Amino acid sequence: MTIASDDPRVAAAAAPPPAPPPGPPVRRRRRLTRNRWGYAYVAPFFVLFACFSLYPFLYTAWISLHEVRLSDIDGAEFVGLGNYTALLQNEFFWNAARNTLTIGVLSTVPQLAMALGLAHLLNYKLRGRTFYRVAMLMPYATSIAAATLVFAQLFGHDYGLINTLLEAVGFDRVDWESGTWTSQFAISVIVTWRWTGYNALIYLAAMQAIPGDLYEAATLDGASRWQQFLHVTIPALKPTILFTIVVSTIGAVQLFGEPLLFSGNGMTSGGVSNQYQTLGLLMYDQGWTNFHLGQAAATAWAMFLIILVVVGGYALLARRRARAER
Repeated sequence: MTIASDDPRVAAAAAPPPAPPPGPPVRRRRRLTRNRWGYAYVAPFFVLFACFSLYPFLYTAWISLHEVRLSDIDGAEFVGLGNYTALLQNEFFWNAARNTLTIGVLSTVPQLAMALGLAHLLNYKLRGRTFYRVAMLMPYATSIAAATLVFAQLFGHDYGLINTLLEAVGFDRVDWESGTWTSQFAISVIVTWRWTGYNALIYLAAMQAIPGDLYEAATLDGASRWQQFLHVTIPALKPTILFTIVVSTIGAVQLFGEPLLFSGNGMTSGGVSNQYQTLGLLMYDQGWTNFHLGQAAATAWAMFLIILVVVGGYALLARRRARAER
């Protein structure tokens, strides 16, 4: 027979000892269980990435080392770097590279400049700012095919609205599609119209993250709005500007839809004299018009290497500027 005691020391002595903490094997099993759920959640992404990105990437590299025709894929013949050697000696490749560079410069420079100006205007307290922001995204949401076909009609030689306006002010009609510079300028206008609003919203989001104290200090120092834009806004936007330049450069190298549909017939030659054939059109023409998959794969890898060089150059330039500012 036990006698109850109110003494806490007696109660503590009579209580059973606490259970020992779980050892390392138990903790490891719990951690593995949690990790399995995490792996299960992210597994679909990696499966899709491996199927639709990694495998085509590696298979294209393998194809580029073989002489393969679309009609006889199983009869591939290993040629090593022969496709790359032939590509460097191909005048159509260098013509497409020049066209891609020209269209890229004509579309990227004014596109980003106008986007920066629009973002600066929308950063002020204006009436209907939400409407303007939504309106700027409308070109980006428009189908590439629809936008290109509409602009092709606007740049038409006989009944195009642009030539009609040129005649109204005393200029002659321009054959926008047949000329080298005119066709490339017209395609650049399409690209600029479609992506300006998208980049403007990126710049606007970056501008709104700039501390207001910087503008207040500049105002107290007597800086005008233009001076604040040059000496406060632009320096703070350097990382964002670099990002948009890189993304626009990648898009310029991969340009395909606009030059394909500009002529209205869907031909991959890029005009009668290849005057606006880009690298993307050349790759498609080699693979699905001439059935030379090996050459098309080599062109695709050449585009990838060009993007790597350009992005690496931008990254190196940004790193040097950051070190100089320190």
